[in-house]
Amino acid sequence: MTSSLSSTAELSGQMLIAGSPVSGSGAEIRGFDPTTGSVLEPAYRYGDASHVEAACAAAAEAFAEYRSAPSERRASFLETIADNIEAIRDQVVARAVAETGLPEARLTGEVGRTTGQLRMFAAVLREGSWNGARIDPAMPDRTPLPRPDIRQRSIALGPVAVFGASNFPLAFSVAGGDTASALAAGCPVVVKAHDAHPGTSELVGRAVTDAVRSSGFPAGTFSLLYGFGPELGTALVTDPRIKAVGFTGSRSGGMALVAAAAARPEPIPVYAEMSSINPVFLLSGALANRAADIGRAFVASLTMGSGQFCTNPGLVIAVDGPELDTFIAAARDALAESEPAAMLTPAIAENFRRGVEALQGEADLIARSAAKDAPTVCPAALFSTDAASLLASEKLQAEVFGAASLVVRCADGDEMRKVAANIEGQLTATVHADDADHDEARELLPILELKAGRILFNGWPTGVEVGYAMVHGGPFPATSDSRSTSVGARAIERFLRPVCYQDVPTPLLPSPIADGNPERLWRRIDGNLTKD
Repeated sequence: MTSSLSSTAELSGQMLIAGSPVSGSGAEIRGFDPTTGSVLEPAYRYGDASHVEAACAAAAEAFAEYRSAPSERRASFLETIADNIEAIRDQVVARAVAETGLPEARLTGEVGRTTGQLRMFAAVLREGSWNGARIDPAMPDRTPLPRPDIRQRSIALGPVAVFGASNFPLAFSVAGGDTASALAAGCPVVVKAHDAHPGTSELVGRAVTDAVRSSGFPAGTFSLLYGFGPELGTALVTDPRIKAVGFTGSRSGGMALVAAAAARPEPIPVYAEMSSINPVFLLSGALANRAADIGRAFVASLTMGSGQFCTNPGLVIAVDGPELDTFIAAARDALAESEPAAMLTPAIAENFRRGVEALQGEADLIARSAAKDAPTVCPAALFSTDAASLLASEKLQAEVFGAASLVVRCADGDEMRKVAANIEGQLTATVHADDADHDEARELLPILELKAGRILFNGWPTGVEVGYAMVHGGPFPATSDSRSTSVGARAIERFLRPVCYQDVPTPLLPSPIADGNPERLWRRIDGNLTKD
């Protein structure tokens, strides 16, 4: 551990550009404790176009050396970041609790998820299949035409801009999944910190900066900026040296970045995770056997973290009848007993209130949790409507970020499937089904495959496991690119592109596709997967 980590006791209120603390010159922001309403020191000043220019220039300068570093060296670098974050876990958690109002246990777990992601991508680098190595050996005697020697591997796109998320100050922020996967791919990263947790961002940014230094990589491999989104964020996305963007946030924010990136002389991909109401389908057998249990578990998922999860169950769809009434009664009772918690920021709380008011004008209120006299504490809300009303109303299908959900009463299974086929793209779709429901589920599943990135049975969508098989993505508007995932090992693929090498002289071949397989990678040779 290097000595600079010991200096994190006092936050500086500065950005980190290519290894150097830099003071902004724009508007001041401070952390805000949503549970007490108190403002936290120090002040952070927004950066401007000159800071974007400096960070992007440094990232571009670092790119050639960083992308060409051996996989083992980048893997060790990611592990060093994880070690550095763990070394300041207590301080990071304390600051994150103060800035978000989230429970200490939740944030301690989020530290583990963050470091776990970094170590998973280190393992991905060492395993090597991310290279996508393929070799079609030359066939000089093939008739009527010979085949040249053709080889393929994946290389890094270039510097990546990452936007920190409000609701995950660690796992989707400065050293979160977007940053970890971009660094694993060989891309320098410029992070725009979220205003909701500036101090947490600085602490983690220092841990990353320290790892860059101790690992001997160019200083421009990582930078951390603060700034007004429509100005600094747009400047970052439109800088010609940035080659891809990772974003988690609102649909309006994500689409603004998509538009800005598409309008560049050289358009670039924006991987934006934006909007999802995560429908839950309750099939008849499951309702008949365990409606009350499902209702209570649903409320636990709905109210977790004040509902501030992108996978929050915002829609429950079932055939109307006594069993659904039992589910609703159990959910109503559980909601009445739930304790409302502070939301992340006053702006998020206000947007939640407006979203609930919009639902009140369109649907029937079932229940709300107890009110609490605090500016950022918002009671959870549960509404009901019928399928025809849902499909006719954009307001009923709009995401309400927070603990609000809508029960949709359907006439029969056909109407349930009609709802499934006509809702927007989602991050998740959940099915509660018993053995007797398998025929009905079999009809529903192909519809859900076209609507969601993750389909789960007899569970709840809140909680995204980080692993090799996870998909956190989905059709628009859940994400701006349904072909990708922002969580799991395949997230690295967003920041890579394939390159083909034809008849390249043997001494010039990159190691992953060189003769003799010096890195002992799994490679596809003439169509066959082998380590030979």
